Amino acid sequence: MQSYHDLPTAAGASTPDLQDYYDNGIPPPHRLSGIDDPYVSSSVIRSTPDSAARGSYYSTDNMPLSTSGYSNMETNAPYRNPEYSSSQWLEKQQSSSRRSKFIVIGSIVTVLVLIAVGVAVGVVVSKNNSSNKSSSSSSSSDTSGAVKPTDPSDPSTFVKNDKLKHSFYGLAYTPSGSQMPACGNSLDAVIEDIQLLSQLTSRIRLYGADCNQTALVLDAISRTKVNMTVYLGNYNIPTDSAPYERQRDAIMDAIKTYGADHVAGVTVGNEYMLNFLTGQGAEDPNSAIGNAGAQLLIPNITDTRNALTALSLDKTIPVGTADAGSFFNNEVLAAVDYGMSNVHPWFANVSIDQAADWTNQFFQENNVIVANSLPNKPQMFIAETGWPTKSSDAGNASNGPSTASVENLQKFLDTFVCQANQNGTGYFYFEYFDEQWKDDQFGGVEGWWGLFNKDKTLKDITIPDCLID
Repeated sequence: MQSYHDLPTAAGASTPDLQDYYDNGIPPPHRLSGIDDPYVSSSVIRSTPDSAARGSYYSTDNMPLSTSGYSNMETNAPYRNPEYSSSQWLEKQQSSSRRSKFIVIGSIVTVLVLIAVGVAVGVVVSKNNSSNKSSSSSSSSDTSGAVKPTDPSDPSTFVKNDKLKHSFYGLAYTPSGSQMPACGNSLDAVIEDIQLLSQLTSRIRLYGADCNQTALVLDAISRTKVNMTVYLGNYNIPTDSAPYERQRDAIMDAIKTYGADHVAGVTVGNEYMLNFLTGQGAEDPNSAIGNAGAQLLIPNITDTRNALTALSLDKTIPVGTADAGSFFNNEVLAAVDYGMSNVHPWFANVSIDQAADWTNQFFQENNVIVANSLPNKPQMFIAETGWPTKSSDAGNASNGPSTASVENLQKFLDTFVCQANQNGTGYFYFEYFDEQWKDDQFGGVEGWWGLFNKDKTLKDITIPDCLID
């Protein structure tokens, strides 16, 4: 299996280093960290000419084969000036002063009448334009998914969007501006996110705790008074303890401030084992190298439990980990209450027609069955699954059998969501909205996975109607 260091680069370009992202508290992009696409063996990997410089790969056949070892090469009111016409008229001046007087008076009256008519027409046109603008604005708001507050001073009062259905078990979410060192997130933006998210699900998962995102989310849930629980995240790394400790403290401080009523769990690690193994040039999570990585991750898991114990919450808040679907180490699973698995048919080079069934089969065979064989039987969730709607370059617009498109997103929603609900599968749909920073930095399909556009307008999709608590 190739590591991210082995990815081909464009002439004169240097290969990005994961540490650059870790140092800034930014989760690396899919194609660098191997997020979500470790589903095909290295024996069936080839690069496309257009995407080689970005490390985008797909299998030579178009079927999901070889789940025993898989490579982690992933690629992201018109205005018109009125026309004016004028007519001229002339009055012959009369010698009679009386007649002239009447002419003058008549002219004045005529002018006044014309002015009055003009004012009246102007008022009507102005009202019509105002009405049209208001109608256009209302229509845009009604169809876009933007939140309309009932009482601007009370975030718990807002108009529900009838295009949104509470049909998702959970959604993957990162507040905009939560990447270090910029940290440009805000409470107002997170409140709006929670108002929208609450119309789709009662569960969300975070990836990390930097930039105060834990506190912002818990505060927003409290203010909006919605039915929402959140799996908090600590994005730790194998090479430096500082990010883990920084995020642990932020999580515990937020829980102390806002309580634990809306905390469903604390996830320690996001693709930790995948990144560790990739950095070592290995691929078997249960090999000696994999077990060595597990012994670096488990102390962080244990430490998080101890921190929750100090708050008397260890019995009520479970601790888990998240990783790529085939990179769960059994020693790690034996140390957690739950595991979250990234299962992406797009990066497995599966066609859209097979995507939903493949996702369920992969998850059951590679994660659920394995977890149930362990003494502690950790609960397993799908941490990420979805379909991109666009690529910023032509080379990454297809995974082989299918393309990135809104149409295919709709197909995946229609074939996955309600079936997963009916089967009792716990999943976190990937993702809430398009993330501009990913597209800016990495291109490809990286920034185009949202149900919503980056401006929080709903894409041209229909949310499945299969309500779930």
